[in-house]
Amino acid sequence: MKTRLLPILASLTLGVRALFAADQPNELTPEEKAAGWKLLFDGKTTAGWVSLGKTTIAGGWVADGGELKRVDKAGDIVTTESFTDFELTWEWNIEKAGNSGLKYNLPDPAKNVGFEYQLLDDVNHPDGVKGGRLHQTAGLYDLIAPVEGKKLNPPGEWNSSRLVVNGQHVEHWLNGVKTTEFEIGSDDLKARIAKSKYAKVARFGEKTASPILLQEHGAAIALRSMKIRPLPVK
Repeated sequence: MKTRLLPILASLTLGVRALFAADQPNELTPEEKAAGWKLLFDGKTTAGWVSLGKTTIAGGWVADGGELKRVDKAGDIVTTESFTDFELTWEWNIEKAGNSGLKYNLPDPAKNVGFEYQLLDDVNHPDGVKGGRLHQTAGLYDLIAPVEGKKLNPPGEWNSSRLVVNGQHVEHWLNGVKTTEFEIGSDDLKARIAKSKYAKVARFGEKTASPILLQEHGAAIALRSMKIRPLPVK
């Protein structure tokens, strides 16, 4: 009986270890690796990130305790690699009244203008109130408001975000719920851009390969488990 139990116990042990590993920040499971996922933040260094327009990263962004943190005024940072079609997931934790954002599809990779997945303390930051829902977390900043009733954890707690760019179709997700979706190049999006602050930005809204940008907006923010899976370009 003991001999028969050994393979079963070994299998259960491996299963528990696999489950435990999958829950660890900044780790990829074997299944994720096989599916083409890779880490944008290795959990230990700022490798793969530079300050916007620079070849190094400013000291206000640090890798500490398994988190990529904005700890002091430092400017925006971008990935050294550019992406066109992709799925991106990450976790983030912002201070009270904090404001930040993740930008993509930048028409000029040397400038901090592009589509923005807003990261905000909706309750305590003025932009979440005065700017209305167009400026709130998980929307397409200044263009498309997130769905009503989304679940946003308060400052000091972790949120989980997901971004999908697949051909012309784009989705924003927050804590497991889809909050925003749109089609690049659609008449609806073009009309929204024409009425926005981006109206005079050359090539804004056109599909392009670009780095991923993290905005430094004067607030402390921590990010971890930043994982990206390139998709076939459509």
